[in-house]
Amino acid sequence: MFDLHRLRLLRELKHRGTLAAVAAALSYAPSSVSQQLSQLEAEVGVPLLEPVGRRVRLTEQAEILVAHTEAVLERLERAEADIATSLTELTGTLRVATFQTAALALVPAALRLLQEAHPHLRVHVTHREPEKSLPALQARDFDLVLAEEYPGNPLPRPADLAYEPLLDDPLYLAVPRSPRPAAGPRAELRRLAGHPWVMEPEGTPARRWATGVCRDAGFEPDVRFETTDLLLHLRLVEEGLAAAFLPGLVVNGPPETAGLRELAARRRVLTVVRRGRGGHPAVVACRDALRRAAAPWTDRSGEDRP
Repeated sequence: MFDLHRLRLLRELKHRGTLAAVAAALSYAPSSVSQQLSQLEAEVGVPLLEPVGRRVRLTEQAEILVAHTEAVLERLERAEADIATSLTELTGTLRVATFQTAALALVPAALRLLQEAHPHLRVHVTHREPEKSLPALQARDFDLVLAEEYPGNPLPRPADLAYEPLLDDPLYLAVPRSPRPAAGPRAELRRLAGHPWVMEPEGTPARRWATGVCRDAGFEPDVRFETTDLLLHLRLVEEGLAAAFLPGLVVNGPPETAGLRELAARRRVLTVVRRGRGGHPAVVACRDALRRAAAPWTDRSGEDRP
């Protein structure tokens, strides 16, 4: 029978990429990780790693082992969930990763609800964008991730993760306040062909979506500012320095210095967990609290804001 601890090290290597990253994540020396994997190779009787430059990659046989290890770990997580369900009080630590706007608009209310209902549950929250938090979820650094999905830019759906929609967040064209008569969003967008823009960095789903919207309107946006901080996006619009696309979670109750035009598009906010973890009482409680926190955002009208 193969050693489960060594199998987990092999799985960690698949998700983290390097022996050094595995060692850092698990507080081991790299030489110790290498030694454990060598012993696993001896147990299995076939090579599990092959050199690629200065790094290593998993062999076909190692990939087979990792797939079975994933199944074993999922079953163990289900066992942990069943044990937690059998207890009368919810305790322990729940590790959550969230992107900025959800952290601002949803997480504080959800944490308050969790604290009231489960005072002995410790919730640890990390601000991390989905492109980094989802791989970390697979590597078991988090128990639940809040992620976002822009139109035409679906998230990857690995088989070991389970996704649950939380809300559909309206998207707005945000422009400096103008004395001109209000125009519809498409007419307003075409007027901005030569205007400075603030957008998220190249390669992000939000940037790909925003660029596509501008190109569909017939122009390439003049991006003067790049940042993932959507509050800074709004501030630059308020100061008349840029136009932006902003989600509803960040523009609720904006100052009078910004004009908003609601677009016929939504970004989807989701909660993501590992399969086998979704039934854990702490995850169930957190998802329920997030749904309650999101409820006020789901009843919004589709009217343009002047």
